[in-house]
Amino acid sequence: MRLRPQPEPERGEAPVIPPNWRYAWNNSGGSLVLRAHGMAAAAARPSVTVSRPAGRGPTVAYGGLAAGLTHVLPFLEQRRGTGSEHSTCRTTWSELAGGRAAPDADLLAVGVLQHAAPRRPPRHCLVLPFRINLSVLVGPDPQEAVRRLSRKARQQYARELKARSRTLEVAPSEADFHAFYDGMHRPTMQNRHRDAARSEERRSALVCLFRRGVLFFLCESGRRVAGMLCRLEGDTLVVRLAGVEAGGEEPYRSGTYTALYVLILQWAAEQGLTRVDLSGCEPFLSKGIFQFKRKMHPEVSLPENHFREKRLVLRVRSDTPEVRDFLTANPLLELHGGGLQAVYFHDAERPARKDLRWECPGVDGHRTVDLDEFLVDLPRSRPPSPSPQPAHP
Repeated sequence: MRLRPQPEPERGEAPVIPPNWRYAWNNSGGSLVLRAHGMAAAAARPSVTVSRPAGRGPTVAYGGLAAGLTHVLPFLEQRRGTGSEHSTCRTTWSELAGGRAAPDADLLAVGVLQHAAPRRPPRHCLVLPFRINLSVLVGPDPQEAVRRLSRKARQQYARELKARSRTLEVAPSEADFHAFYDGMHRPTMQNRHRDAARSEERRSALVCLFRRGVLFFLCESGRRVAGMLCRLEGDTLVVRLAGVEAGGEEPYRSGTYTALYVLILQWAAEQGLTRVDLSGCEPFLSKGIFQFKRKMHPEVSLPENHFREKRLVLRVRSDTPEVRDFLTANPLLELHGGGLQAVYFHDAERPARKDLRWECPGVDGHRTVDLDEFLVDLPRSRPPSPSPQPAHP
């Protein structure tokens, strides 16, 4: 498939950083970009941010690589499920590695470069990938995308495909792009994620995604109800932005996204592509998008971009009911023997959340961890909060 021609910048536009450069910095797996990320991270002075709950829940802290303030701490807070109060202060890599930073935190998550992660996790610690990637190998048979679904999901897909007269549209014009961005993507991100929403800026989405990829709409009786903006990278279709009509809730109850993913996988097979990259998420089985994308039986792997070189060290600092509730409710994926392994926590009162399934290509197996053994020797009460120490410029 030929990419659309790259037009010259419009008159009067003088971006400080060209969109293609910014996109490459965030997404490229090229050696120069990865080396630059490593140098920037090594030169940065680390800080630690403590998030204290307004209600019940553990105090969590994140320190180290700055990307964790966007990709790790908001997820931990969302899973804790209560409002929070933040404080941030400078620290050192030594204090973070030794678990001495943020002494009042029940859980301390530290983002580090791969070479700085411990080869064997210390007591009360786990080493996780910073993020994971999910992708589907595409064969020549478009019907394989349907057969990947569970029997129940397959029946719902077939029933609604017919009842709602669902079809896939490939939209070619920039007017279509703006209609998708303003009428679907932005309202969906705002309604679903509020202040934690992450996306591509409009200019970057237009230049780096639409002009180098494909915009899909799912139509019901000819009406556009959802869309996805994807980028073409060789024989791989990379799903980047999604949205539903006006950001509404109804499409989430009617299998809209499942139908859109299946039809896109079928389109990719018809075009002779070999892989559809479903993008990534945090390494927790409780992440809703992980459980949803499991329907397509994706392969789980480390990302190809700079996140491949990053690790997350999760340290438990106290043994409280809130900590036990949090760990039990959020099984995760750890690095183990060069691969990925699911970890479920449990104790006598809290059964392992085996309903949050791990089975995917790329995940080697799972283990269950008895919290009475894992948390032994930790204090049974939360340490007192120290006086806030502001970050120095």
